[in-house]
Amino acid sequence: MIINPAPNVGIIFYDRKIRMELAKAYSPSEIENKWYQIWEQQGYFKPSMDKNAPSYCIQLPPPNVTGTLHMGHAFQQTIMDALIRYHRMKGYNTLWQAGTDHAGIATQIVVERQLDAQGISRHDLGREEFVKKIWEWKEYSGNTITGQMRRLGASCDWSRERFTMDAGLSTAVSEIFVGLYEHGYIYRGKRLVNWDIKLQTAVSDLEVISEEENGHLWHIRYPVKDSSESIIIATTRPETMLGDVAVAVNPDDERYKHLVGKSLILPLVGREIPIVADDYVEAEFGTGCVKITPAHDFNDYELGKRHNLEMINIMTLDGNINENAPAKYQGMERFAARKAILADLEAAELLVEVKPHKLMVPRGDRTGVVIEPLLTDQWFMDMDKFASRGLELVESGQIKFVPENWKKTYDQWLKNIQDWCISRQLWWGHRIPAYYDADGKVYVARNRADAEKLAGTSELTQDNDVLDTWFSSGLWCFSTLGWPENSEELKTFLPSNVLVTGFDIIFFWVARMIMMTDVTFNSDANGDWTAVEDSIVPFKDIYITGLIMDAQGNKMSKSKGNIIDPLDIIDGISLDELTKKRTANLMNPKQAETIAKQTKKDYPDGFLPFGADALRFSMAAGATQARYINFDVKRIEGNRNFCNKLFNATKFVLMNVENQQDLIGVEASKSTIDNWILHELAKLIQDVETGFATYRFDLATSRIYEFVWNEFCDWYLELAKVNLQSTDSNVRAATINTLLTVLEAVLRIAHPFMPFITEELWQVVAPLFGKNTTPSIMIAKYPSANEFVIDNAVQVLAEIEQLKQLTGVVRNLRAEMGLQPAVKAPLFIETADKDLYAAFAEYVKVLAKISEVHLVDTLEEDSAPVAVVNTARLMLKVEIDVEAEKVRLTREIEKHSKEAEKMQVKLDNPNYVARAPKDLVERDTARVTELNSMISQLKAQLAKLG
Repeated sequence: MIINPAPNVGIIFYDRKIRMELAKAYSPSEIENKWYQIWEQQGYFKPSMDKNAPSYCIQLPPPNVTGTLHMGHAFQQTIMDALIRYHRMKGYNTLWQAGTDHAGIATQIVVERQLDAQGISRHDLGREEFVKKIWEWKEYSGNTITGQMRRLGASCDWSRERFTMDAGLSTAVSEIFVGLYEHGYIYRGKRLVNWDIKLQTAVSDLEVISEEENGHLWHIRYPVKDSSESIIIATTRPETMLGDVAVAVNPDDERYKHLVGKSLILPLVGREIPIVADDYVEAEFGTGCVKITPAHDFNDYELGKRHNLEMINIMTLDGNINENAPAKYQGMERFAARKAILADLEAAELLVEVKPHKLMVPRGDRTGVVIEPLLTDQWFMDMDKFASRGLELVESGQIKFVPENWKKTYDQWLKNIQDWCISRQLWWGHRIPAYYDADGKVYVARNRADAEKLAGTSELTQDNDVLDTWFSSGLWCFSTLGWPENSEELKTFLPSNVLVTGFDIIFFWVARMIMMTDVTFNSDANGDWTAVEDSIVPFKDIYITGLIMDAQGNKMSKSKGNIIDPLDIIDGISLDELTKKRTANLMNPKQAETIAKQTKKDYPDGFLPFGADALRFSMAAGATQARYINFDVKRIEGNRNFCNKLFNATKFVLMNVENQQDLIGVEASKSTIDNWILHELAKLIQDVETGFATYRFDLATSRIYEFVWNEFCDWYLELAKVNLQSTDSNVRAATINTLLTVLEAVLRIAHPFMPFITEELWQVVAPLFGKNTTPSIMIAKYPSANEFVIDNAVQVLAEIEQLKQLTGVVRNLRAEMGLQPAVKAPLFIETADKDLYAAFAEYVKVLAKISEVHLVDTLEEDSAPVAVVNTARLMLKVEIDVEAEKVRLTREIEKHSKEAEKMQVKLDNPNYVARAPKDLVERDTARVTELNSMISQLKAQLAKLG
C-alpha cells in the first residue's frame, strides 16, 4: 500500500465547532429565496474595476418587453451566468451587462391589442398619450422579466441595467444616425419595400415568413397592338396586372424575337406597354413571357430600373386599389379586386386557363397578413461597405463563431445583403432625427435645436417614422457602456468576451452589432478605416446555442400548447393551472380540448417544484452543439435528484466529522483512497475548465455529475467509512480532512451551474477548516488542479482499479449464488500478492458485504463458483443445503424457460413482428436473450452441485 502525504493545499485551519445548520431535507425554495437577496444586497454582481485584473464581459441579449421569459431565455441565461460566475471566481473583473429592448413592432402590437379590448384605438389617444401607455406597459413587463431572471439566479449587475430607449442610449442612437447620414451611409428614397397592410409599416426581409401554400396560376392573353398575335403570361397575382408596364421575354427565345420592341394592349386597362428582352426571363419556364410590374414585385423592380420603365403603384397603403387603376376597381380591397378582374378577363375571353399551383406566400411574422411589395418613401442604410468589412473581421479571426459552421450562414447573408430599410411607420421607438421645413427640405440633426440652426427657422416638422428596433439593438454592445462618452467601462469592457445568442438572430442582431461597432470605432471623419487586424470589435466569440424544442422535437408555441414557463419548473405548478395557462386565449374549443388532453397525458401531476439549480444544471447539460435541443422535464427530475444527492452527501460528511472535530486540520499522511480521490478531483477541475474554455457545458456538467455521484458518493464515501472507523487517528484525520477538502472544492466547482445549493452547503462546510476567507462562495477562488496533484499517481490509480475490479467480481459472485443482501459470507482469495489484498480486505468487507476475508495459497474448491481477478482466484464459502439448492435452481430454470419459450413463440410469429411497435419487438428480443443467459448460468450452478 502506498502511504504518501498529499501536498499542503494552502488551507488555513481554524479551531471551530461544527454548526449543523443544514435542514433535514433539501428544499430549493427556502435556499434560493434567501441567497439571491443577500448576493444582490452585498453588491457581489458588480465588477471589481480592478485595473490589475483581466476583464471579462458578457452583454445580455436584451429580451423584448413584450411579456415573460421562455425556455430559450432560461437556456441562454444559464450559460451566460455560468460563464460569468466562473470567471468571477477566477479573479476576473467581471461584468454581465443587463437590460431590455423596446421591441418596436412587437410592443406596439401588444398595447394596441389591450386598447382594442377596451374599444379604443391608438388614433383615439393620439401619439403622445399612446406612447405613455406603452411606457406603463414597459414598467410592468420589464419588472416581470428581471424578476424572472433573478429567480433563475442571474448575477447581472442590476445597478447598470439599461433599456434601449433610456436617455443615454437614445442619445447614442441619434449620434450614430447623424454620423452615418453625414458620411453618406444613410439616405432617404422611394423604393420597393415589404409592406404589412395590417401594421401599416414597412418590415424587413427578416420579418417576412414565406411558406408554401396552395394557390392558382392564371394564364392571361395580352393582345399585340395592330396585330392578330397575342402573348400569354402566367401570374399568381392577377390584381397587379393593373400596374403592368411591360412584358419581358428572353432575348434568345426564337418564339418572340420578332415581337421585341413592339407594344401590347394591357387588358382591362387599355394602356400600351412594350415587349422588352431581358436575360432574367427563363425561356423554358411557363410561357416564356413575364409581366413586369415594378411597383409591386422586387424582381420586376430591378428589371424596371434596367429598362427605365415607369413605375405605376396601383395600391393604397391599406391594401385598396388606388386612382392609378381603372375607375371600376378603385377603392376595392386587393383580393376583392382580384375576383372582379378575373371575372372581367373571363368575360372578355382573355383568361386562357387556370391551373392549381403551389407557391411561396410571404406573410408578416407578427400578423400573418400577406405582405405587399409597395413603393414608399423610406430611410435606408447603404450596406456595401459594412458587409465587406463584416466579412473581413470574421475571416481574419478577430471574431470567432462557436460552433464554427455558423460562419457559413453569416457569410452567405452578408454576401447577398441589400440596403437596409431602417424606417418604420410606428409610434413606439426612436423617432428619426430628421426635420422638414415648409418646402419639404430635410435637416438631419441630433436634436430640434441643432436642426433649427441648420434650417434657420423654427418652423420645422419632425419625421413621423421611427427606426427599426434592430438599429438601436445594433449599438447595444457599446451604448450600454456609456458611449458616446469615453467612459471607464467602455475602455474596460469593449470588446466583450462572448456573445451568447441563437442562430435565428445572426442576421437581425449579430451582424448589425459587428457593422455598427466597426463604423463607430474604426472609421474616421475622412472615411478612412482602421486595418482589420487592429480594429475594435464588439465581441471576441459568438457562441450560437441550439433552439429549445419540446420533448418530441416540436417547436414550442402557444398554438401548440407546449410552451413551458421556466418559473413553473422552478416553483412547481398543478395540472389544472398548467392546463389553464396552455389553453388561455385559444379561440378554437377543439384545439383547447386537444391541448388539455395532451397536457394531462404528458404531465399528470403538473410540475413538482424542482428549483432553479435543477433547471440550470439540466439546461447546461443539454447545451450540446446541436441545432435543435429537445427538452424533457424528466431530465429536470433527474437533476433534482442530483441536487438532493449533493445535499445528502454533505450531511453524511458533517455527521461523520461531527464527533471528530479535534482531527480537523491535523496534518496526516494520506491513504491510497485519499490520494486517489484528490487525483480524481484534479482531473475533474481540468475537464470542467476545458468545458468552459470550449463552450462544452454539456461535457463539464457531465463530469461534475459523474464525479459527485460515482467517484465521490458511490466509491469514496463508502471507502471512507472504513477509514473513519480505524483505531489509527492518523488514518481518521487524513480521511476527515480529505472529505472536507474534496467536498468544499466540489461545491466551488459546481457553483457556476448550481449557485444556490452550493452556497447553502459551502456556508456550512467552508468554516470548518478555514476556507471561508470570503463571505460568499460566488466570490471565492475557483479551485486549481495544481492544488491537488499527488505523487505516484500511476500506482495509486492501478491499486484503486484493482480494488474496484475485486469489489465488482465479488458482487457478481453474490448475485450468481443468489445471496440476499443481508447474508454475509466469507471470501477466500488465492493470491501471491497477499499484502495488496490484505490492504483491500476491510474495504471489500464493507463494499461487498463480506463477513471475513481469507488469503490462501490454494483454494479448497467445492461446489461454490470461482471467479478470477488478474492473477487472483476468488470464492465465497456459503454453507448450503445441497438438495434444497438443487430444487431451488431447478424451479428457477423452469420458470425462466417457460417465460422464454412463451416470448419466443410470439417473436416467431411474423404477423406480430410486422405489426407490433418496433420498440416493443426490440424489448421482447432483449428479454429472451437475458432469460437465456440467466438459464445458462443457473444450469452451470446446478451442474456444479452434481
